[in-house]
Amino acid sequence: MMISKHSRLFRAVLFASIMTVSQPVFGADGSSTVPTAQNSNDVDKLKAQLAQQQVQLEQLKAALEAQKKLIDGLAGSKAAVASPVKPSSLGDVASLTPMIPAAPAPDLNSLPAIPAASAQAPAADAPSPLSLKIGNSYITPIGFMDFTSVNRTTVGGGGIGSNFGSIPYNNAINGNLSEFRLNPQNSRIGARFDSSYKGAHVMGYWESDFLGNNGGNVAVSSNSNTLRMRVYFVDVSKDSWEVAAGQMWSLMTPGRSGISPLPGNLFYSQNIDVNYQAGLTWSRDPGVRIVYHANKQWTMAFAAENAEQYVGGSAGGSTVVSPSALSGTTFTEFNSGSQTLGTPAFSPDFIGKIAFDPSAKAHVEVVGLVSNFKTFNQATNTHYLKTGGGLEANFNFEVSKGLRLIGNTYWSDGGGRYIFGQAPDLVLKTNGDIGLLHSGSTIAGFEDTIGKTLLYGYYGGIFIGRYTVLDTNGKPVGYGYTGSANSQNKAIQEATLGFNQTIWKDAKFGAVNIMGQYSYLTRDPWYVAIGAPKNAHQNQIYFNLRYTLPGSAPAIK
Repeated sequence: MMISKHSRLFRAVLFASIMTVSQPVFGADGSSTVPTAQNSNDVDKLKAQLAQQQVQLEQLKAALEAQKKLIDGLAGSKAAVASPVKPSSLGDVASLTPMIPAAPAPDLNSLPAIPAASAQAPAADAPSPLSLKIGNSYITPIGFMDFTSVNRTTVGGGGIGSNFGSIPYNNAINGNLSEFRLNPQNSRIGARFDSSYKGAHVMGYWESDFLGNNGGNVAVSSNSNTLRMRVYFVDVSKDSWEVAAGQMWSLMTPGRSGISPLPGNLFYSQNIDVNYQAGLTWSRDPGVRIVYHANKQWTMAFAAENAEQYVGGSAGGSTVVSPSALSGTTFTEFNSGSQTLGTPAFSPDFIGKIAFDPSAKAHVEVVGLVSNFKTFNQATNTHYLKTGGGLEANFNFEVSKGLRLIGNTYWSDGGGRYIFGQAPDLVLKTNGDIGLLHSGSTIAGFEDTIGKTLLYGYYGGIFIGRYTVLDTNGKPVGYGYTGSANSQNKAIQEATLGFNQTIWKDAKFGAVNIMGQYSYLTRDPWYVAIGAPKNAHQNQIYFNLRYTLPGSAPAIK
């Protein structure tokens, strides 16, 4: 309609111009005459009118061209609406799904072009991913709002996150009291940035929650929970190679498929508990990694990640006892859960991983860790350097439609920090030398998706070895020695059952889920004094209501 209107106007102006140019000048007697010098003013007026009409014609022509392009663009965008992504059989991951529809992370090396929908008039039936386009880049907000309740039979002291290694014994006050908490801290906010440059896919990823270090009076009045950075990294991939740098989930974290820094491709359980499952190997550290995608089945990666000389004390983990002559240096040279960023580090931790995915129904991976520790004895002016490490093997198999079996196993000499800090890395000998502490963990379980319901169950176990050092006074120190405190754990175990029910889900407006988790926790110390409890145990029940923001990451080329 707009083109017809402008065409009629164009023809009218053109006809008027022709008539004006060809109009003769009439004399007083009615006969036509040719303009002469005596009426040169009339000629000048005609020239001015022609120039003005020429400008109007050019403007009308430009307007017609712009209107034609707009109509063509509207017609094309309606026909090019992207089809929705098919949900993964893994279901919505309780602690990590920031976007819907749920789907495996895209192949960074073969991303299709994203359709260019018009901002003036989007198609009525198109999904609303909430992506913002700036140039050839897309910014997609991610996040969800959580409302979590937890009820424990003993007071663990960790809020909505479990301190597995410090479950209170029944001869302590907290072992005879219970706790019930309501908390929105696990709510997430973040964004994903996607772009392309000279054939490479560039992705930035940011995710934060509100589980930061709170003030002592946070639960008294305003409950102003602290925002913290979870992950913040950039990933560049081209052809078979991929490089990522920033704060990421460690390469030690088990994967669900391939090797990827994206949360959707990682396994850290479906648990509502923000400290996940006892026995899980993981960390979120600054680091850099290089990934080689040999083909669709084989992926290899190497990473250098932030190291920490750890002697226990974080998240309820057990702490070593140092020889009396070196007790002062323990808090200078090692991190006992409170040294922030002041602990020395000889080198980064080096991690290698090989993943094999023969099909979408199977994933197997092997991981290797190398850690270096260095100390200095000022009394003897002697340096000591010790290299530790660990091996990890993980798998998950889809044995029937929607049902996956999961197994993760880890063993280390000096790698206890990666078991959520529940085991120390080392002990100190009397001369200042290093003794590496054995530790290991495992998780076995299932995840079953039935329609809109996800059911899951896991068993997780942690084993911490013993290392006895005779002090100069003849008394034993170290870890797990006779007479050690009952905080020096030998084993920590957790059994979990849970569900994740999707109540409502729409690609334009988001999703609502209700989740539940029951866990039974136990811990056993190395040494039990006469008359003391042999172990500690705890029951805990979680419920969680979640609203997830709509949208999914764009596909670009």
